[in-house]
Parts: sequence; C-alpha cells; structure tokens
Amino acid sequence: MNKKHIVVVGLGGVGGYFGFKINQVNEASEKYTVSFVARGETYAKVKENGLVLLSPEHPNNRTHPNTIVENISDIQNPDLVLICVKEYDLENVCKQLSEVIHKDTILLPMMNGADIYDRIRKVIPDHIILPTCIYVASHIKERGTVEHKGKAGKMIVGRDPQHFSADVEWVTNLLQESKIDFDFKDNSLADIWTKFFFIASFGLVTAKHNSSIGTVCTDEQQKHEATEIMKEIKLIADQKEIHLQEDIIEKTFEKASTFPFETPTSLQLDIHSGKKDNELELFAGAILKYGTELHIDTPFTQKIYNEIKGK
Repeated sequence: MNKKHIVVVGLGGVGGYFGFKINQVNEASEKYTVSFVARGETYAKVKENGLVLLSPEHPNNRTHPNTIVENISDIQNPDLVLICVKEYDLENVCKQLSEVIHKDTILLPMMNGADIYDRIRKVIPDHIILPTCIYVASHIKERGTVEHKGKAGKMIVGRDPQHFSADVEWVTNLLQESKIDFDFKDNSLADIWTKFFFIASFGLVTAKHNSSIGTVCTDEQQKHEATEIMKEIKLIADQKEIHLQEDIIEKTFEKASTFPFETPTSLQLDIHSGKKDNELELFAGAILKYGTELHIDTPFTQKIYNEIKGK
C-alpha cells in the first residue's frame, strides 16, 4: 500500500510549527511521506539543516522532511496539503496546487480569516477543503527557524460543508498521532468567525492608530471603533446563519483584556513598518465583500479601510 503523501506549503510561524510536529513524529514512524514547500533562503536552510523549532514542547528541535522543494509544481500526488501561506499569496498558491492535486487530495487551510474557505473553493471547486481555525503563538526567528512561545498550538477543524459525509478520518488520525491539540467538529464556522471578530476588529483599529490591544480596550474612541466593526461583522454572520454567542462583542473585549496591554497586532506591525503586503484585505476586504454580496451596509469598516489605505 502506498504511503499517504502530506505536503506543507509555507514554513512561517504556523506551517513551521505544525509541519515540525507532523514531520518529527513521522521521522520515527515512517508511516507517511512528508514534503515541505519553501522559497529562497528558507528552502536552502531547511534543505541543508532541517527545520528548527524553538519551543518548550520540543527539546529535540530539528527535523528533516522526506523532501523539500521550492516550487509547488514539483509536488507529486499529494493526499493532504496544509496551506500555510500568507493571505495575499492564497489565490496564486491555489492556482498552482490545482495543477498537482489528484481527485482525492484534501486541503487543510491553516489560515485565520472568515473568507478563506470561499476563496479556495473559487479556485479549486470540487475538492475537500476542511475549514480550520488556528491558535498558536509562533513566528519566524530566522529563515528555517521558528520560535514558539506560550501554550501548545491548537487547531479547530471542521467538515467540508460541500462534502459533509466525506471520510476524513485518516486526517484526524494523523493530527492525533502528531500530538497536535485539535478539536474536530461537524461545523467549525462559528469558531472561525469568533476568532475573526477579534482579529479583524482589533487588527483594523490598532493599524489605524498604531496602538496596542490594551489601548483599544481602554481608549473610548478606539473601543467604539472596534465595537462598530464587530456590529457589522455580526450582521453578516447572522445573515449567513453562522450562530455566534449573543454577547460576542462583550466576550471579545473580555478575551482581549487578558493579553498584555502593549500587545501589537500583525496588521498594525505590517502597516507601520511600511510592508507592501499585509492583511488589510483579509480583514476589511472580507467584511466589505460579504457586505456587498449580502446587501449589508458596512460604513464603519469602509471608513477605517480607507483611512488605513491612505497611510
């Protein structure tokens, strides 16, 4: 019997952390074939030295995949693809993947955002895509080395609404064998949107003001702006019949207040370091797009989107 082929595309904070866990267990068990896809310096470093994860969970911090390639076009017969790229690369990566996947390939997007599933589905219309929500504090320390802090990363994985009864047990087995903390649910959309409430509202307001998560919780104007964005997201979620807690706005502020006061957001850091590519479309773009599709006004998000665009 052929071994299942697992491919991790992108070795940033998320791909590096979860890809490391899958590969390290597989180095011992040799149950699967694991390939990594990385570009440029990351590709060169991992090819030469393996992938390094600095984490309290893993004293042995280096792992070597069966294969590492620089181009998606070099992948052959993937059975599971973990898509761990930045949001602005998503469509391009999916187009390349559509050339190499076979009819039973399962796609596991490791990206937080309300519209990720829909965007992949547009490019890859027929395959199984498991909508996923990720919680992990990890980042690239240097090329080929990922640093993880805090508690173990967690995934919430849902069935594909379009292929609800598809048998994906081997994927959940793989996650379990890899000692990944995950929940598998029939429907993960409420989790995905609950996370989006937080990352979109706080990302946009901190990016506009170059402030911190703590400031958004305590400054009257910033708290008001974040609240208005959340109200617009709630209208969209209600119309899409995604069932969120009634008091989700309060709960989101409660969650935010548990972070250290000065915590930045990735969108804020990207905008204020002048990075050309950032997650503005992932947050505001998704709200505006869904608003237009569902005939819901989103003036607040539009205003902040324009203000950040003008920076």
